[in-house]
Amino acid sequence: MLDRETILERIRNGVLLFDGGFGTELYNRGVFINRCYDEVNLTNPTLVKQIHEDYKRAGADVIQTNTFGANRYKLAKFQLADKLYTINFEGARLARAVAEDDINVAGSIGPLGIKIEPLGPTSREEAKLAFTEQIEALLAGGVDMLIFETFIYPEELQIATEAAREICDLPIIAEMTIDEDGTSLTGAEPEFIIKQMELLKADAIGVNSTVGPQVMLKWLETVRPLTKMPLSVMPSAGKPKNIDGRNLYLTSPEYMGEYAKHFIQAGANVIGGCVGTGPEHIKRMRNMLNAIKPEISKRKFEFLEIKRPDDVVIIESPDKSRFARRLSAGHFVTSVELLPPHGLGSKAVIDKARELFYHGIDCINIPDGPRASARMSAMSLAVQIQNIVGIETILHYVCRDRNVIGIQSDLLGSYALGLKNILAITGDPPKLGNYPDATAVFDVDSIGLVNIINRLNHGLDIAGNPIGEPTGYFCGVGANPGAVNLDEELARLDWKINAGAEYIITQPVFDLNVFENFLNRIQHVDIPVIAGLWPLTSIRNAEFMNNEIPGCDVPDKILGRLRKHQDSKEDSLKEGIEIARETLEIMKEYIAGVQISAPFGRVQSVINVLDGIQLY
Repeated sequence: MLDRETILERIRNGVLLFDGGFGTELYNRGVFINRCYDEVNLTNPTLVKQIHEDYKRAGADVIQTNTFGANRYKLAKFQLADKLYTINFEGARLARAVAEDDINVAGSIGPLGIKIEPLGPTSREEAKLAFTEQIEALLAGGVDMLIFETFIYPEELQIATEAAREICDLPIIAEMTIDEDGTSLTGAEPEFIIKQMELLKADAIGVNSTVGPQVMLKWLETVRPLTKMPLSVMPSAGKPKNIDGRNLYLTSPEYMGEYAKHFIQAGANVIGGCVGTGPEHIKRMRNMLNAIKPEISKRKFEFLEIKRPDDVVIIESPDKSRFARRLSAGHFVTSVELLPPHGLGSKAVIDKARELFYHGIDCINIPDGPRASARMSAMSLAVQIQNIVGIETILHYVCRDRNVIGIQSDLLGSYALGLKNILAITGDPPKLGNYPDATAVFDVDSIGLVNIINRLNHGLDIAGNPIGEPTGYFCGVGANPGAVNLDEELARLDWKINAGAEYIITQPVFDLNVFENFLNRIQHVDIPVIAGLWPLTSIRNAEFMNNEIPGCDVPDKILGRLRKHQDSKEDSLKEGIEIARETLEIMKEYIAGVQISAPFGRVQSVINVLDGIQLY
C-alpha cells in the first residue's frame, strides 16, 4: 500500500492502474439491474469482496469502493437514504479488508443525479452537504484517496472536490464523461473541458465511462499538450449490445491491453476500466504495463576488469562455434526460431530442424520458457537437435527461474553438453504467462547474466574463484527497436555490450522506419546486429503482435494489406510471406544476419521467405 505522498508522486510521475467496472460485474454475477447496487454492500458483502479480490488478483494498484451512487438523492429512490452512512462505511471497509496493506482503496463518488442551480432547484450548499456526508463515511471506512467519476457538469465536479478539500487532504482524481466525438455530453470541446477541470481542487483530472478506448485515446492525445496536470483515462468496454435481453460489452481484454500501452505512450498517469470492463480486462492492462516496464527487482553485477587465472586460455570469438566463425568472417547468417514442445514429444520439432538444416539455415534458436509458459526445457531440446540433426543451436537463457547458483550450474552443464551459442535474456514475468501465481527469481537481469557468462568464459565463477577450464560461450543479447522508452533500451544495450555481449538479436521488425531509427542510434556499436523477422499469417496474427508482443508495432499499411485477404487463409499466408520478403530485401544490407520465426511451426514459410533472395 502506498502512503499519501507516494500516491501523489506516482500520480505525477508514474502510472497507477485502477480496477474496472463494479456495477457490470454485479450484473454479470446475477444482481438484477433494478436493484440498488450500493446496497449490496449490506445484503451480500461476500459478493462485493469477491469482486474486489478478483480485481486485486488481476493486478490493480487501486480498487474502488462500491459506492458510486451512494448519495442521499440516489439512495432516496430506493428508500435507503437513512442507510447512507452505513452503505458508504461498509463499502470502504469491505474494500479495505481485501486490499489489506498490499494495494490502495479509492472512495468512488458519482454525480448526485439531480439538477443544481442554476439548472435546477438544488442549491450549491445543499449539493456540497450531500457530497460531504458521503465523503465522511468513506473516510471513516478507511479509503486512501477519492475518485469523483462520470460527471457531466464541471460545476458539479467543482462542488464535489471543494467538499472533499474542506475535510481531508487525500489525493483526489476528478473525471468527467465524454461523447463519441470527444466532447462533453453538453457539447463542450476537449480544449474547453480541460481548462475548466484545471480549476478543480484535484490532483489528477480526466475522463471515464460512456465511450471505449479509441475515443479516449484521441481525447488524451488532444488535451495532453494543453495541461501539465496528471491525466487519467478509464474507458468503458465500448458500447453495449443487447443480446437475448442482456447488455453485453464486446471490447475484448486483449484490445484493452493494447490500449493500455497507447494510453501510457500518450501521457496518461492513471488508467483503468469502467462500464463493461472486468478483471480479465484489468489483467491484460497489467500485463501490458509489466511488459513495458516489468516490476521486478533487478540486481546488476558491476562490470569490472576480469583477470583470468594464469593457466587459463581464453577462447576467442571466431573459435567459439561455427555460427561465431561465420559472423566473424562477414557471412550473412540465418537462424530460425523453433519452440520447445509442451510435452515429451520432440520428434516433430527435430524433423523441422532437419528440414531447415537441409535448406542451409545456420542455426536453430530455441526460446527458454517463451511468454512465461511451461514447455520442455530449451537446453534439452537444443542438445537433442545438435546431436540428432547436426545443426548448431542458439540457446535462449532467461533469468526468471533461477538464482545465481542455479544459473552457473546450468551454464556449466549446457556447455559440457556441447552448447556453444547463447542468448542472454531477462525473461517475461510470470504474470505475462499461463501461471500468474508462479514466483519469479530474477537474482540478475540480462546485464548481470552476460557478466556471469563472461566470467565463466574467463575461467571464474561470480565470486572470482577459478573453475578450471573456461567456457567458450558465444554470447548474444536481445534488443527492442520499438521499445516504449528507447533511451533506456539503448542504455541497457550499451551495458550489455560492456559486460561482454558479442552479437545482438532484435525483436521482429515490421516498421522499417522504427528499425532505421534504431540503427542510427547504435552506430557506435561494433558487434553484429541480427534482425528478427516474423512472417505474418493473417490479420489476426498481426493484431496479436500489436496487442501481445511489447515493442512490436505492425504499421497500418501492413495491417491494411492483410485485411484485404482476411477471408482467405491461403492468400493471407502468401501476403505475410511477401511482406517479410520485402522487409528482408530492404534491411539485409544493413544487418549481419536474420532470425526468422516460424509462426505456428510453419517452417515452409521460412523457406519461402528466403527462396531466391540473394544474401551476402
